[in-house]
Formats: sequence, C-alpha cells, structure tokens
Amino acid sequence: MTFFQMVLVTGFAGGIIWSLVAYLCFSFHFTAIEPNVLLEPFTVGSWRKMWIGKIVSILAYGLFSTGCALVYYLFFKKLKSMWVGAIYGLCLCAAVLIVLNPIFPGMKPFLKLDANTIITCCCIYILYGVFIGYSISFEYERSRVFKRKLERQSNPLP
Repeated sequence: MTFFQMVLVTGFAGGIIWSLVAYLCFSFHFTAIEPNVLLEPFTVGSWRKMWIGKIVSILAYGLFSTGCALVYYLFFKKLKSMWVGAIYGLCLCAAVLIVLNPIFPGMKPFLKLDANTIITCCCIYILYGVFIGYSISFEYERSRVFKRKLERQSNPLP
C-alpha cells in the first residue's frame, strides 16, 4: 500500500471510528448533537432518523474524513508532534460548531449549546485529530527512514 493510499484509508477509518464514538456519546446524553445531523442539508424524509440514516451518516463521515486526512497530509505531514493533531482537531471542531453551524438546521447555534455538548465535541475532535495526525506523521517519517535506508544499501560509501 502506498503512503497516499494509507492516508485515504486512515481518513476513512478515522471517520468511521470517531462517528461511532459520537453516536455512543449521543446515546449516553453526553452531547445534544445527533451525528446524523450531517444528512439534514442534503436529504429529506424520515429515513434519516432510522437505522439506515445512521449507517449512511457513518459512511458519509468516513468520506468527509478522507478529505480532512488529505488536508492534513498536504500541510502538516512533516510535523511530528501529537499536539499538531490535537490543534487540528480543535480547529475542525470550531469549524463545525461555529462556521458550518448555519447549514445544519438540527444543531443549535454555538452560544446556545450546553457545556457538556461543547466539551464532548471538543474531546471527540481532539482525539480524531490526534488519530489522523499521528498516524499520517508517523507513517510519513517511517517511509522517509525506509527510503534513506534503501539509498544507503544501494549506494554504499567506499
């Protein structure tokens, strides 16, 4: 698997994993934002609230997450700190809760969200950012070391 393919798989897997965590948090009432709020601007019908809506929204998070992983790959792959991923996750959280909030009719405005919802969302996005960031940066560094090792083996010093 190439490094780029690994980035795509990591992004998709991260979206699936962390959207499942978000559903779990919603089920335990840690957050008031149901993860299938993602479907509201794009779909109509009551199927969004049923099991098929949950499956489609989890897959949609996987696809959107692939885009987020590509952005991280393009701009931050050389940064080796886990804090970069955490900050990236917080920036994504701010983008969703503040900037993109108006396109999600089922989500309250940011200032009307309760503290538990905001803290839970921030925690999920921080963990998501660390997952994406650390995976991509680690694999980038590992592939660089592997390439250097191959170059040394093919061009030994006299």
